Amino acid sequence: SGLVHVKNPHLDSMEEDVLYHLALGTKTHNLPAMFGDIKFVCVGGSPNRMRAFAQLMRKELGLAGDGEELADICAGTDRYAMYRAGPLLSISHGMGIPSISIMLHELIKLLHHARCRDVTIIRMGTSGGLGVEAGSVVVTDLAVDSSFRPRFEQVVLGDVVVRSTELDKDLAEELLACSKQIADFPTLMGHTMCTYDFYEGQGRLDGALCSFSSEKKLAYLRRAYEAGVRNIEMESTAFAALCGLCGLRGES
Repeated sequence: SGLVHVKNPHLDSMEEDVLYHLALGTKTHNLPAMFGDIKFVCVGGSPNRMRAFAQLMRKELGLAGDGEELADICAGTDRYAMYRAGPLLSISHGMGIPSISIMLHELIKLLHHARCRDVTIIRMGTSGGLGVEAGSVVVTDLAVDSSFRPRFEQVVLGDVVVRSTELDKDLAEELLACSKQIADFPTLMGHTMCTYDFYEGQGRLDGALCSFSSEKKLAYLRRAYEAGVRNIEMESTAFAALCGLCGLRGES
């Protein structure tokens, strides 16, 4: 049907669904009127970056209000920021799996309540490149964990639940094809490794703690490269798992 679906039977019996961290809700806002025509969602870590991206999209799409200051739809909270440019929402998600996970749960419920159809979601963000030219754009074909496995592990009521991190292959190919029309930066496709930490988790030698040698770090990064990893960040596995389960066409 193309509808965004939630996998939670408890929502049906709730009188009101409050999206706490977006400062929106089913009783306080008319979500279908506000968001029913959304077709694209772009998410990234920084609120300022996502505002600048929404302003760029307004300009590119030739929308009314180009150049005006954009209103933050989530102004009632300082957890996340959300901006609109026509059929596109631009939303910040903070840093790391817990932060993007909270935002995605509420975003997916928002799109569900608004009865949005055929929504494409793309995560854009900085990442550490692995064996690629600085400034390259990596289109993710597979999000993998720190052991290079395409899986996202979530502890639910004390049990480890494992979810697939498959992304939309057709969308990845489309994005790669688009890049051929832009000469400014090299673009490639590869695996994206998602870690729980910026310092030790990504093999950095400059954190407050470091329990390994530079030789051990290089050997690990070599293994990652041989496994197909081309960049490292902190959100992709949770992003891929949640989008895949709820019928969102996702890519990062």
